[in-house]
Amino acid sequence: MTIINDQPHVLVIPYPAQGHVMPLMRLSNCLVERGFRITFVITEFIHDRLINALPEKGKELVGINLVTISEFTLDERKDQNKSDDAVYSNLPAELEKLIKVNESSDSGKIACVIADETLAWALDVAKRMGIRRASFIPVAAGVKAFVYHIPKLIESGVIDENGTTKIKEETVMWSPNMPSLKTAHFMWNCMAGLVSPEIMFQTVIDANKSSKSAEWVLCNTFEELEPAALALVRNLLPIGPLLSTNQVGNLWPEDSTCLSWLDQQATRSVVYVAFGSIAIFNQRQFDELALGLELLGRPFLWVFRSQSDLFGRPTTTFPDGFQDRVAQIGKIVAWAPQQKVLAHPSIACFVTHCGWNSTVEGVSMGVPFLCWPHFADQLFDGDYITDTWRVGLGLNPDEDGIISKDEIKRKSNQLLQSAEIRENALKLKEMAMKSVGKGGSSSKNLELFLEELKT
Repeated sequence: MTIINDQPHVLVIPYPAQGHVMPLMRLSNCLVERGFRITFVITEFIHDRLINALPEKGKELVGINLVTISEFTLDERKDQNKSDDAVYSNLPAELEKLIKVNESSDSGKIACVIADETLAWALDVAKRMGIRRASFIPVAAGVKAFVYHIPKLIESGVIDENGTTKIKEETVMWSPNMPSLKTAHFMWNCMAGLVSPEIMFQTVIDANKSSKSAEWVLCNTFEELEPAALALVRNLLPIGPLLSTNQVGNLWPEDSTCLSWLDQQATRSVVYVAFGSIAIFNQRQFDELALGLELLGRPFLWVFRSQSDLFGRPTTTFPDGFQDRVAQIGKIVAWAPQQKVLAHPSIACFVTHCGWNSTVEGVSMGVPFLCWPHFADQLFDGDYITDTWRVGLGLNPDEDGIISKDEIKRKSNQLLQSAEIRENALKLKEMAMKSVGKGGSSSKNLELFLEELKT
């Protein structure tokens, strides 16, 4: 038997989307550094994107074996409801086959399956095959605490058993130490047409069940960031922030020229603008964003995709003459090495959709936020940023639901002039780095999980 087979073997299964693949890839790298072998299970579509986005210096991942199962049709990829149906109907049998093949080969027995919490079926397969299992939460612990509160929302009559909200504009104080939520902002009620409320609500319920059946529930957060939420969900094991030095896990090729461009800018002068992998603006809102950045009159780095690669929705175009007018102060790229960008000393603030991965990265780099949440848990994260941690400001839409160029300029200037927000952001950065340092809370939790895996 070779030494490689003495290494514990872990099967990792993300939900097939950017915001789910990346943190689990970062967790996989942490396990590899500690002597584990990883089989990383993805669909063929995600595999191709992941490989194509790797740095040119190498097309392989040390210690991580990428394995594909199933495949969506083009029609399923463009329709999120059909995509979810394909995941839940096709993949369980494929995963069981994969586990049997691995355990009968030189790869050796699988010590644990770590699966995205939305993939309850994966943990069911692992349990049925006698394999230890961990659920990974790709959202804030606070969101998980809110999901645990759903039975009480039903009992109090705020929603029915299908998640349908009975009072559309009510604000719910669901826990004394947590941000209140408008009923319209419940994650299944604000999916921007990507997934129906009924399917999203059922996904949330199923994910809750999967967490309860797992031996460990891992979360990309740290104790000092969400103490109130972690007190409400005591079985969560915070192991974040999950950060990376190699940026592996992105599904789009990065434009590293933005880093050399940042080198030429003054300290804390650049507004960084990025809205994740899914958010798409209509043309009117896109124009206001572009003109708002121009109106600022300061350097900006804008991550802009011409269209959604996943859903193929119509593209937006820049206002007439915009690119020529901002050529001396603006840098526009299709995708950026975000963690490196946020760590750069020239970054002044982060205009963000408030996705959890972006939120954790911004917190870890000590960058103030200008919050522009779009759907799902992003609204919850935005409240965390502005009201709980006080490390950012929110943008307010006008009577037509548009965030105007004047609002962008006004809030940006207010944010950049706030010494209090800057100080709060730096304090959170210090906490984040301490948590993953030697003897830190998250480091201890990760080591505890790994030691239990070896027993």
